[in-house]
Amino acid sequence: MKISRILALLAFAAVAAGGFGIWRLAHAYQGFQGQVFVDFPRGTSSQALADKLVRAGVIRSRWDFLLARTVDRGRVLQAGEYRFNHPASAIEVYDRIARGDVFYYELVVPEGRNLFDIANAVEQIGLFSAAQFLAAARNPQAIHDLDPQAPTLEGYLFPDTYRLSRHTTPAGLCRIMTDRFRAEWQLLHTTADVHRTVTLASLVEKESKLDDERPKVAAVFENRLRIGMKLDCDPTTVYAALLDNRYRGAIYRSDLASDSPYNTYRHAGLPPGPIANPGMAAIRAVLAPADSAALYFVLRPDGSGGHQFSNNLAEHSAAVARYRGGATK
Repeated sequence: MKISRILALLAFAAVAAGGFGIWRLAHAYQGFQGQVFVDFPRGTSSQALADKLVRAGVIRSRWDFLLARTVDRGRVLQAGEYRFNHPASAIEVYDRIARGDVFYYELVVPEGRNLFDIANAVEQIGLFSAAQFLAAARNPQAIHDLDPQAPTLEGYLFPDTYRLSRHTTPAGLCRIMTDRFRAEWQLLHTTADVHRTVTLASLVEKESKLDDERPKVAAVFENRLRIGMKLDCDPTTVYAALLDNRYRGAIYRSDLASDSPYNTYRHAGLPPGPIANPGMAAIRAVLAPADSAALYFVLRPDGSGGHQFSNNLAEHSAAVARYRGGATK
């Protein structure tokens, strides 16, 4: 009788202990405060990982995490940096690490953004300041193997969505983006001059939003370059003002009169370098422009974003009049 009572007490204790353990696993650790980042290098053992979590104040005890590991065995814990910003249970913490829910900044760079746009985007997501990025992007060394003439990294900060860690530096981000450009350029298998191609593609990117029009816009610019006619490209005037820190949201007469080498209303030929970061569609358009004799284009008044292309000034003047008439209605 005595033995059976002892066995019963042991069984009860085991059940109680198991229940308490399950309760600890399922309930958030209320001792957690603030926000912490915990980095687990590749090869970190479960025990070392649990100890790091305890020291960071994320979980109550290493045994809580190891018990969660025992309960849900078979999953691979993922290396990386994790952000913890609210109380969580040991099983929730374990699940996040098993899923690889690592912390990263997401930087979205659409086609046609310039280095000033990217600098502002980087600052907005909290990675580092716009000034720090601009200082790194103004150093063209990372792309001089492809384009020795590049005055900055403008044009080679390839448009894409980037996932970045807290440890990414401005120079490191520039390397990531230029490496992405380099990989895309190599896929083209072209012998075209990269400086000329990307510079012209940046103008095409800023002037055309419709995929089927980019080769036509590229043809207009190529036709003008061939006969020595100024490109008269508004976005180059805007970029010149940005470089001089005098852009006011619109193009003024003083901007058109600027002697900046980027102002294609004053200077024939291409500007010294790209004015934005073109996507592959614009680059391909420059490599294969449309078979067209057009020298002019202006927006159509239908709101489609498409352009009317003209071969001579008389046709262009009529198209401009139609656009202005439609724009005032």
